[in-house]
Amino acid sequence: MVFAGLYPAQAADYTLLRDALEKLHLTDAALTYEPESSIALGFGFRCGFLGLLHMEIVQERLERESGVDVVQTAPNVTYEILQPDGNLLRIDSPSQVPDPTRIEEFREPMVKLSLLSPDTYVGALMKLAIDRRGRFMKQEYIGPGRVLLGFRIPLAEIIFDFFDKLKSISRGYATMDYEFDGFQADDLVRMRILVNGEEVDALSMICHQTSCETRGRSILKKLRKEIPRHLFAVALQAAVGGKIMARETISPVRKDVTAKCYGGDITRKRKLLEKQKEGKKRMKSVGNVEVPQEAFLAVLRLEDK
Repeated sequence: MVFAGLYPAQAADYTLLRDALEKLHLTDAALTYEPESSIALGFGFRCGFLGLLHMEIVQERLERESGVDVVQTAPNVTYEILQPDGNLLRIDSPSQVPDPTRIEEFREPMVKLSLLSPDTYVGALMKLAIDRRGRFMKQEYIGPGRVLLGFRIPLAEIIFDFFDKLKSISRGYATMDYEFDGFQADDLVRMRILVNGEEVDALSMICHQTSCETRGRSILKKLRKEIPRHLFAVALQAAVGGKIMARETISPVRKDVTAKCYGGDITRKRKLLEKQKEGKKRMKSVGNVEVPQEAFLAVLRLEDK
């Protein structure tokens, strides 16, 4: 299954969203949901879907039939974690990932991916799949100018924007199909996003060790544009365990405290600037930075360049 968080855009609509999910579940037994809360988005539901198409249909029905404006988090899949004591743990949210010392193997779901396309786009489609950690399996010509490509690829790499890029590369002519092919252990990690030293739980994600720095940097650049400036510098960090993988800084808004000083001894100006610096240090130690919902939505719309 594919999992995503559904939250009401307005906190007051939580009850409406819950009633809408209950009503929808009566006619759609494949939909699963359970309450969850996020510091960034408030109260919502963790929902399970039978793939991306099912997820889009559910969100469309919720908004059209119930009139609830829904915020959806980035979709993710079910992972398996083998612990040192032999227990097998299944997780469907990055917040459920245990401490690295309690992880023997981190397994992700794999799929057999079939791409049917005009042979003109074979090279670009192979690059797209291989860049997403796909392993080439087969290539068959099934007609004049038509080719079938087969890959074994992690499910997490194709649920986000793979289909959109496939259609873009092939100008709409390529199609894709996939089937589940078991779990496979890999070098996976949980990446945390920190704003001013505080973790933003809803932006945490599970990604491969080789791509976490690139993804983290992209997210931080997006956040830097969306979070308003404060009177103190705000540090944005992407961390894996205790290691900082990427960092951006939102520069502070500075007041010109020396505007009234005309000429004279420079000691007075230095004293005013030092006083301002001490005030900013004190402000940073007690100041909280709130991530606006617009910034969160901008990160969810992030595309891999």
